[in-house]
Amino acid sequence: MGDYHVHLHDHGPYQGVGPPLGEYPPGHIEAYVERAAARGLAEVGFTEHLYRCVESEPVLGRFWEYEPRRNLAAETEAMIREDRTLSIEAYTEAVVAAKDRGLPVKLGLEVDFFPETIDAVLESLEPYPWDFLIGAVHWIGGWSVDYGASSYEFARRGVRKAYEEYFELKTQLAASGAVDVLAHVDVVKRFGHVLPEAPTDLYAEVVKAAAVTGTAVEVSSAGLHKPIGEIYPAPPFLEMFNAAGVPITLASDAHVPEECGRDVSALVSAARAAGYAEHLVFDQRVSAARVLPE
Repeated sequence: MGDYHVHLHDHGPYQGVGPPLGEYPPGHIEAYVERAAARGLAEVGFTEHLYRCVESEPVLGRFWEYEPRRNLAAETEAMIREDRTLSIEAYTEAVVAAKDRGLPVKLGLEVDFFPETIDAVLESLEPYPWDFLIGAVHWIGGWSVDYGASSYEFARRGVRKAYEEYFELKTQLAASGAVDVLAHVDVVKRFGHVLPEAPTDLYAEVVKAAAVTGTAVEVSSAGLHKPIGEIYPAPPFLEMFNAAGVPITLASDAHVPEECGRDVSALVSAARAAGYAEHLVFDQRVSAARVLPE
């Protein structure tokens, strides 16, 4: 098995722990691989955030400027200014070099989805030797739905409306066929904003689109460590993906070595409870199925 959602730097300003932002010193990638191996995993798929890389600026553009609520726009602008400290060039060179050293790593990227710019984004990514791409919806317009400082917007907008807008974008992402895997597919629940009943009508559209395009979905332990305290996707959502024949990957969304491969037994249990017997691994954008452990 592999952990197919891993980052090499944490968010926010450098706190003096680990390598400086954008640097990949000897032993850093090895630390992730070693932690994953200690948890029984055979490989690590790195997936840096596109928006954190300086090369993303011309293709993603200043999308927050179109947000009518200036407080949300200002929060996103400040977050991106703080976080955009990495480089696709340096990142890909580091992971490819680790491959060349014989480490069991895969080169991926977490692609931020905006319908208006996804084609330009994909064109900009063509020169790089990706093993897989995961797709994420972090913004509805200029509102960062999983950014704690902006979570007050759920109360103003209403949880149902927020869910409708979020899952509409996630459906468009799945239907685009732009990525190999849908990342943290219901991250909109991160801060514990949930509906009285599971929004299966919204789930169904994402599931249908993923099934048509052959896009997988990750089963992620990240939500276990957020206020929601639940794996992404929620159990009924994951069951719907299985019923539609949508394959899965396993993911931690680690940002430091200690998190790599965490809760893997919980992920396997959740996948098996939803009816899955296999998970995917990737190489050069081609997937292969592997049996989940009992």
